[in-house]
Amino acid sequence: MKLLRYGELGSEKPGILDDEGQIRDLSAIVGDFAGEELSDKVFDKIRKFELEELPLVSGSPRIAACVGNVGKFICIGLNYADHAAESGMKLPNEPIIFAKATSAICGSNDDIEIPRGSEKTDWEVELGVVIGKHAKYVSEEDALNYVAGYCVINDLSERAFQLERSGQWIKGKSCDTFGPIGPWLVTRDEVGDPQKLAMYLEVNGHRYQNGSTKTMHFGVATIIAHLSQFMSLQPGDVISTGTPPGVGLGQKPEVYLKNGDKMALSIEGLGVQNQNVVNG
Repeated sequence: MKLLRYGELGSEKPGILDDEGQIRDLSAIVGDFAGEELSDKVFDKIRKFELEELPLVSGSPRIAACVGNVGKFICIGLNYADHAAESGMKLPNEPIIFAKATSAICGSNDDIEIPRGSEKTDWEVELGVVIGKHAKYVSEEDALNYVAGYCVINDLSERAFQLERSGQWIKGKSCDTFGPIGPWLVTRDEVGDPQKLAMYLEVNGHRYQNGSTKTMHFGVATIIAHLSQFMSLQPGDVISTGTPPGVGLGQKPEVYLKNGDKMALSIEGLGVQNQNVVNG
């Protein structure tokens, strides 16, 4: 299933994409796609309904982040060998873990704001993993059973804030609008193997990133199992799993986002994000 949230900020409603690409309203079935309502039990309840019998959403509403009330927004750094090489960094022996503030989360097609004082706002297409049930001390063999679904994430980064200022990466990763999630939350049964998904990102029609999740250094199952040894994961937590090569930092010369730029990014089967870049 391709699940989504639509509507203006603060008034989002749950929906589902039908076979014709139309949005059907799920408000009578589920309150929101957040927390405990990301469970297999809720998803099985939705599957019992015929999509054509659900209310059709008219017009072209804003597509919100596909998960509401995110508890933790966890990211994995340097998780593609070729991206680590372009960044001039060694591949880690264990996953590099950092966080984005949940206030960075926005809809998949919302405007991206260049923060004040920024000179190096960069892009990163990433596979997002949404946790569907409480996970603690999970084995790698069982890890994917804790996934509610997958989505596209643009892990935007201000490189000067991240790498040239004192402190940790979080302040270069957490500016408002630096975490577009969606457009859809695609349930794990529909995605199948998360390590076989093509992905790309374009800026102004130029394709900078063109990769695949098959080249991840640490796969999704490994990441979930590893994280669960150090912290419990709750339904609605989001994990952004790293990016392939082609970020602005890796260009020669370096290329960064500016007011008026347009981004398009996608992961196979998970939908497309389209974003305009504006001054914040």
